[in-house]
Amino acid sequence: MVTNIIGAVLRSILVWILVITPSVILTGIVGESSFMVVFIAFLAALFTFVEYFFKYPSIIEFRFAAPFNRHRYVTILAIVTALSLVCKGVFEPTELTLSIKHWGDMLGRAIDVPYSPVRLIILMLDADASIELVEIVRTAAGLAYAISLLSLVVFILLVRVANWPTRTGAFNVWLNLPLFDPTGGGDVLVRLKRDANINIIFGFLLPFLIPAIVKTATDLVGNLTMDDPQTLIWTISAWAFLPASMIMRGVAMGRVAEMIEEKRRRAYAQTEAQIA
Repeated sequence: MVTNIIGAVLRSILVWILVITPSVILTGIVGESSFMVVFIAFLAALFTFVEYFFKYPSIIEFRFAAPFNRHRYVTILAIVTALSLVCKGVFEPTELTLSIKHWGDMLGRAIDVPYSPVRLIILMLDADASIELVEIVRTAAGLAYAISLLSLVVFILLVRVANWPTRTGAFNVWLNLPLFDPTGGGDVLVRLKRDANINIIFGFLLPFLIPAIVKTATDLVGNLTMDDPQTLIWTISAWAFLPASMIMRGVAMGRVAEMIEEKRRRAYAQTEAQIA
């Protein structure tokens, strides 16, 4: 019980830190609704505490298969922190912010080719957006996209080279996939493989689809403005992180399917040997 409480409290604090990071870094630079930020941080921290306090998860997947969720947390924290420093560099240039902005600018220009995700997110801006805004969006998008791709590579190496998740002990499918209904019909193995492929495909397409969906929606209800640093940071962060997170989930579910298939193969082989 004490261990659960300590773990839940620590994780809720980490989530709190994630939500308030842009506000802390940009303190005194731009006007913000600090009450709203604190309120959202409180709700996110409360949800995390409740989810990790109880023994059985309700929403968060791979809770008992570290470091899946830790890796995703580090990814989104790195993206949010990097973009916050880029935005701060516009108002208060320092050696650190200028260095991060320089790398982001190089990555953004390298990825900004026709039909690329970075080009599409730039086209999402209003037609009369300033050159400065286009530049900062390109820099932020390039940096966030590069971090998400690096995170994907690291996770795939973790799965294939470090043999995740079996290296951490026994893996319980039902505890680690609370949203996956084993009684939904059909072979569990087939459904796991199908869901894995769907997640990977949608994760690959989302960086292209999100700008198109947002552009269509804003044409109907009004233009999306990224002049506010908070809006820019969270919009770009979601655009880069959600697809990477979906691909990670797909790879993880595919790995679980491989483990079940291998276990079945061994069981069948053992049965045949006993019969023979």
